[in-house]
Amino acid sequence: MLPGRGRNGRATRLSRILGTRTAWTPLGDGEFFCPSCGGDRNYQRLSGRRRFTLLGVPVLPRGETGPVVECASCCRQFGPDALDHPTTTRFSAMLRDAVHTVALAVLAAGGTSSRTALETAASAVRAAGFGDCTEEQLAALVEALAQDTGRVLGGPCGAGLAIELHEALDPLAPHLAPVGRESILLQGARIALADGPYSPAEREVLATVGAALTIRAEDVTRLLAAARTPS
Repeated sequence: MLPGRGRNGRATRLSRILGTRTAWTPLGDGEFFCPSCGGDRNYQRLSGRRRFTLLGVPVLPRGETGPVVECASCCRQFGPDALDHPTTTRFSAMLRDAVHTVALAVLAAGGTSSRTALETAASAVRAAGFGDCTEEQLAALVEALAQDTGRVLGGPCGAGLAIELHEALDPLAPHLAPVGRESILLQGARIALADGPYSPAEREVLATVGAALTIRAEDVTRLLAAARTPS
């Protein structure tokens, strides 16, 4: 059989005559985490109109497509939900703020009289990204928050504190692997245990942290028990 005479040959000739073309219109741009590149990249948000083509010339409309998100580096296109994933910079800030909020909540539940607890909390906050955080700063923040809300230090986790924890942790949880969510809970547990066994108020705060991180209640209990066991 001569080249181009079979079914594949006819399909190739037909595709040269008839086809579709998409004309893209920019809707906006920004920075996102590109799943293909694996890092922060610039993007364009595009909306498209498809047309049938005859010999490469657009002739008939075929409807709209998109919108899509196109990476400026690899030119791959993704659905708009790609923008839901935080950039690396934003993710780092969310993680840093989450650890800071958990540390303050646990200190508020256990009080700030223990130097060991303050040192453990400050060390966790510095490791998360607040490099200049000191024990004195954390103690002052906890005291200021208590005065602002009228909350008694060492008391149970009130509605205001629970809301703050959820505001810091709810947006972060979907983007963390299970081990990452457990790590944040365990950091809070180590702060609570720095000056002795968990108090009822500390347990309540840590249970709220676990719920905000979508950790099952039974797993929260297991992790808090494991944190008490010296490694």
